[in-house]
Amino acid sequence: MLCDDCREETASVHLTKVVQGDVSLVHLCAKCAMQRGIETTVASAPKSMLGEFLQDVHKKSAAAGEATDDTACSFCGMALSDFRATGRLGCARCYATFEARLRDLLRHVHGSAQHVGRKYVPPVPEIFGRASTVAELEEQLRCAIDNEEFELAASLRDKIQTLP
Repeated sequence: MLCDDCREETASVHLTKVVQGDVSLVHLCAKCAMQRGIETTVASAPKSMLGEFLQDVHKKSAAAGEATDDTACSFCGMALSDFRATGRLGCARCYATFEARLRDLLRHVHGSAQHVGRKYVPPVPEIFGRASTVAELEEQLRCAIDNEEFELAASLRDKIQTLP
């Protein structure tokens, strides 16, 4: 089938246009589709920006004459070159294995390897204890109601209301 615009090339892009209920088909070659602003190539999988950045840093350090360190994590076997390529570590133990190189990377990216922002404060353990206690009591209450044990259900309800 030939292109509807140039009538010279074989149509490789097929569009369906619907305007006020009228359906029309448009067949275009890659050149005419590009002229209309229609992208004809499917982009490859998006690359990790961090991975690209790490590769650039690695290339610069190699050009500066730094020795390439290709140690591997003893737990998952991930090499530093794999981290540079993907921008992802293999496991939690990779942080300890590559600590020196990660500190250098953080220093390069953020200007410092020392955290200066807000600190994470874990929730108070009593809140978790209370939440699990309430959840257990509510489950017991539901079972008591299902079994028509209304006196037990009332005492469980009162216990839930008195919890701090």
